[in-house]
Amino acid sequence: MRALPGLIALHQQRARGESKLLVAVDVGTASARAAVVAPSGAMLARAEHPLELQRHDASHAEYSSEQVWEAVCLAVRSAMAAAGGLPDEVIGISFDATCSLVVRDSAGAPLTVSQQGGAQWDTIAWFDHRALLEAEECTGTGHAVLDYVGGVMSPEMEVPKLMWLKRHLPQSWARAGYFFDLADFLTWKASGSAARSQCTLTCKWTYLGHLEQGWQPDFLAQVGLEDMLERGNLPAQASPIGTDLGPLSAVAAAQLGLAAKCRVGLGLIDAHAGALGTLGQFATDVSTIDRHLALIAGTSSCVMALSSEARPAAGVWGPYSGAVLPDAWLNEAGQSATGALLDHVIRWHGAGGEPTAARHTAIIERVMLLRQTEGLALGSRLHVLPDFHGNRSPLADPNALGVISGLTLDADFNSLCRLYWRTAVSIALGVRHILEALNQKGYAIDTLHVTGGHTRNPLLMELYANATRCTVVEPSTLDATLLGTAIVAATAAGLYPDLASAAAAMHQGGTERKPEPEARGQFDKDYKIFLEMLKQRALIDTIA
Repeated sequence: MRALPGLIALHQQRARGESKLLVAVDVGTASARAAVVAPSGAMLARAEHPLELQRHDASHAEYSSEQVWEAVCLAVRSAMAAAGGLPDEVIGISFDATCSLVVRDSAGAPLTVSQQGGAQWDTIAWFDHRALLEAEECTGTGHAVLDYVGGVMSPEMEVPKLMWLKRHLPQSWARAGYFFDLADFLTWKASGSAARSQCTLTCKWTYLGHLEQGWQPDFLAQVGLEDMLERGNLPAQASPIGTDLGPLSAVAAAQLGLAAKCRVGLGLIDAHAGALGTLGQFATDVSTIDRHLALIAGTSSCVMALSSEARPAAGVWGPYSGAVLPDAWLNEAGQSATGALLDHVIRWHGAGGEPTAARHTAIIERVMLLRQTEGLALGSRLHVLPDFHGNRSPLADPNALGVISGLTLDADFNSLCRLYWRTAVSIALGVRHILEALNQKGYAIDTLHVTGGHTRNPLLMELYANATRCTVVEPSTLDATLLGTAIVAATAAGLYPDLASAAAAMHQGGTERKPEPEARGQFDKDYKIFLEMLKQRALIDTIA
């Protein structure tokens, strides 16, 4: 918990009797974070609280939505205390979250999604891959909805997860009364409204937001979910991001430590909030937005590209209408394990240990030292394919495996540092691979706007510029995802006439990093090897 610049402006507003505040909540993979934000977009304070996660194996992961809500309330209260904000000053709140699936009964009580039981475990984590077979079945239908998910259904989408639930936990399915994306669950808890965001339904539920009839009953019937809408209390129509859902309920206001008059804005998925916080500055000129890409990078990475027209791309989710901005189409690509992969490399290596922040820092400092003598060719015979949790984009292959070529018997700290560096290189090359797929479909991306935990890793930030040959912009705001959600809150509170106006007004600027011309030769060679390794992996899989 820490106070941030902007408090002087708050005190000045109070002196004029004009103080207004916004609260933004971001629920990620490991924690719930909250920020208190001024109408200008300046962040006054933020705080976070950890989430409890139950894991049985590499494919199953579950949350308790009640514990998630408790973490949200604690984070909001802590952020308000750090900002010195008064409950009556907060006029708007909104939520973003991972695309985890919450299951509740008809009375709103938790229903288990765990084969180990325990009603509190009612939420399938976004990265859970239990529904691989169900996702393949969805792909096998060849239905038109697949044209808006890159042609291949991912096990991270909600439809295959619900297929799995109906088959493996029929007792939970029979008692179900609500199915929520986590962001929609949070606005329901806050306001009592069961409205669903166009962002969540369009991106994760096969709802086609650009059509008058968004749901496709024939597809749902094909995959055995003809009763999904009724069973899950899902609306016939999605609602736009930033819709005013009304005031906080009395119960939620008390739990959050806010006044009941605070308006609740219909939220969005966490990566999409990051896209709004970084690309929202171009909201008033959608015709040029296709030069810019948002890279929301932490445990995993989401790559978000917006355009004024639909641009389908194989292996890339979307195009989605209105999933970030009302007049723009979104293509969403990603890497399922990036920060998590670097953590894994540290744990896996004999000289590694626990991947604490201090351990990452020590490795990064040693890499920098080794590069003083070896340059960019450090570990140049080590080559990595970073698909240790499948390839989300552009191959859309959840069964893809990671590959490391060039290992020796070295097991000392320097060998760990070389492997860490080359793994970081592979993550950046994976982004380049995605960029090529997008640019082949009409994008002209030359600028990456990076937000998330990777901004604290100087190796990755350098590589995102040099390996992709793009200008990298690091937003000046300390948290572009929370800024994006504050933009939503401001819209619902009526501070701005619409979402695009709020995004343009609250943008906080950023710092540019240009690619280094002298690095091009090394990373062009690395990328050529990267592509060849993809071919060789496919060949080996065919033989096997």
